[in-house]
Amino acid sequence: MATLIPVGAVITLIGLGLLMVCILRVGKARKAGLPEEELRSVLEKTVPLNLAALLLSALGLIVVVVGIILS
Repeated sequence: MATLIPVGAVITLIGLGLLMVCILRVGKARKAGLPEEELRSVLEKTVPLNLAALLLSALGLIVVVVGIILS
């Protein structure tokens, strides 16, 4: 059960890393001064990655909490 905490922390860090990728991708698209349609396309492609990153972060935190409770 002690391995749940580090595994959960790694999952959470992967999720946070993906969130940073999303932030950088949208920031780069905004700074590029893309037309509205192209900017919207970039945002639409980023939304699933953003949701997956949030899911990973949440699941990682849940695993950490379960690991703390069980140890």
